[in-house]
Amino acid sequence: MARGFESKDVEFQQAEAERGKKAGPALTPGERDAQAKRRTIELSLARAKADLLAARTPAHKQMLSDAIAALEQQLDRAD
Repeated sequence: MARGFESKDVEFQQAEAERGKKAGPALTPGERDAQAKRRTIELSLARAKADLLAARTPAHKQMLSDAIAALEQQLDRAD
């Protein structure tokens, strides 16, 4: 049983080492903030689109459509 845990630990360490290699160049604080903001907008957009598919009332659908349009504009400005 202990051997299984050791192999999992080695596997985890190897995966962490690979992840560190793929990180790429260091980002400036401004770049990190911009990347985080863009990711937040993308996630909000995905959620709004999923909610739109489940929406039943016309008013809710309109509100979500307006929100999606606003989020898409924010993404365009973020580029």
